Amino acid sequence: MTAVSGPDTLAPAHRRDRAGGRARTMVERNVMIYRHTWLLLLAEILEPVLYLLSFGVGIGTLVGHVPGLGSGSVRYPEFVAPALLATAAMNGSMNETTFNMFGKLKTDRTYESILTTPMTVRDVALGEVAWALLRGTLVTVGFLVVVTLFGMVHTPWALLVLPGALLIGFAFASAGLLVVTWLRSWQDFQLIQLVMLPMFLFATTFYPLGVYPRPLQLLVECLPLYQSIELVRQPFLGTVGPQLLVPACYLAVLGTLALTVAVGRLDRTLRT
Repeated sequence: MTAVSGPDTLAPAHRRDRAGGRARTMVERNVMIYRHTWLLLLAEILEPVLYLLSFGVGIGTLVGHVPGLGSGSVRYPEFVAPALLATAAMNGSMNETTFNMFGKLKTDRTYESILTTPMTVRDVALGEVAWALLRGTLVTVGFLVVVTLFGMVHTPWALLVLPGALLIGFAFASAGLLVVTWLRSWQDFQLIQLVMLPMFLFATTFYPLGVYPRPLQLLVECLPLYQSIELVRQPFLGTVGPQLLVPACYLAVLGTLALTVAVGRLDRTLRT
């Protein structure tokens, strides 16, 4: 007698394919909703551009050159630009899985309706992270185009910032997905800023790691934004080597662990 294959007897590969398709449906839904608000992406690109003009170009005329990588030095705007690019990837991804997702989760109750379909909590989580990745990458590409037009890109290795931005987006989108499961109200977003703003200011965005005493250097090196900046700054300045594996592995592990824990917490949140 031939066994009949039902939903529970599908091969694991088939289940994974079906889950991937449902997560893709979540991305398509977001694309349809946000297709009339694409100007918001320009606003996200404009923010790092303004920082670049004020700090990188404005203060850069007073600073001149700063230590770059190794024994060389670079112009201050070229030192700041990749850090702002990494920050744009971080903000573009994390804002989607915190601010925008909190509205769907707590205010609009969007996911309650979605889960009445064959979609699962895991599908929702993967779809939202993938959408955040897409948004963060678009912001990064836009900012990279701007700095290229400013004449700050001098090496083809700078193209490696794009896969780097994808990894940054994955890490922070997953972290944002985890954080949003802990938020109770809109006021809790102040706690996120309490963490994000100091990290932005002190993670070597505007000055080299060497300005800190060694104990503080060790603390800064543990920051995810510092590792993100290193992953982008090195190829942007033409330095490529096995040392890039350190920030790449750091962000991959951070994103994987955060996503794994976030799926479980999101499932409990949506079922309470």
